[in-house]
Amino acid sequence: MTIAQKLSFDVQLSDHARTAAEREQVLTNPGFGQTFTDHMVVIDYTDGRGWHDARLVPYGPLSLDPATSVLHYAQELFEGLKAYRQVNGSIVAFRPYANAARLNRSAARMAMPELPEETFVESLELLVQTDREWVPTTEGHSLYLRPFLIATQVGLGVNYPSRTYSYIVIASPAASYFSGGVKPVSVWLSTEYTRAAPGGTGFAKCGGNYAAAFVAQRQAVENGCDQVVWLDAQAHEYVEEMGGMNLFFVFGDELVTPALTGTLLPGITRESILTLAADLGLEAEERLVSVEEWQAGCESGELTEVFACGTAAVVTPVGSVKGAGRAWTIGDGTPGPVTMRVREELVGIQYGSRPDPHGWVHKIC
Repeated sequence: MTIAQKLSFDVQLSDHARTAAEREQVLTNPGFGQTFTDHMVVIDYTDGRGWHDARLVPYGPLSLDPATSVLHYAQELFEGLKAYRQVNGSIVAFRPYANAARLNRSAARMAMPELPEETFVESLELLVQTDREWVPTTEGHSLYLRPFLIATQVGLGVNYPSRTYSYIVIASPAASYFSGGVKPVSVWLSTEYTRAAPGGTGFAKCGGNYAAAFVAQRQAVENGCDQVVWLDAQAHEYVEEMGGMNLFFVFGDELVTPALTGTLLPGITRESILTLAADLGLEAEERLVSVEEWQAGCESGELTEVFACGTAAVVTPVGSVKGAGRAWTIGDGTPGPVTMRVREELVGIQYGSRPDPHGWVHKIC
């Protein structure tokens, strides 16, 4: 059981922080998740004591006993969000309380302690404020934040969940997902493998979901595609999500996204687009979408665009589809006007070039 209390963070600044010149060299071409800032946040949890020993420390390796629970039973989860340097110079996060709430939903499913939402946001604020010089100034770049929670009890028993945990936040400067502009991706329909089944962990953001996806992603690449699209576990008939991103289908002025059945990740970008649809004069609906409807809609011209969405890429157009014995193109295979309009609106809010009518931007410094 989580014990909620106000935590004070001990701050231990690094003696080996990168110089301004070293930092600028990284920021010139940061890639994604390759280089990390000078510090990280750590908070420990013990049954009966709750969360304790909150601290900001120099970024560095973790020391884990070989019998640590997370290494054997994958009791682990994570979140992903970004800090943006807005056009007015301020640094903000996008909907961090939504990430905090999702982390706690994942924690409940994984039998892990929930973290108070204020503590979650405060941990992000502390790390970003300390390493603010790592937030890129280049248009389209950002600081990717990766909070994660791991089971740290030592022992190989499987009867009960761990009694101790560590919550950690690290940060990495990230370039734009797109190099040379927004490019449509090709997708492979996976009928051999399943990402998640009803009653499983599909809605939780846990590492095991991603590990199970690698073999199907490799299959997609072997078939000449960029990404895998997951279908429902029972009949392989209904579309669920693309890799680690949610999908949207554009029928004229209507956006349709697969309904949350418990097997899909409830994406924060997905939720934001559903809200933005009305602002953009679009209808939005959550329902089941079959592979047959997808192909028939493209062939008839009724379905004009498809895009995926998530924190890393924001909005990614889908240009073509392949599967066992079938293949088709969406529209003319290029990014469509609705896709680009949605993307521009969302990116504009994040970077401060457009109004934020829903109060999603959280100022950090």
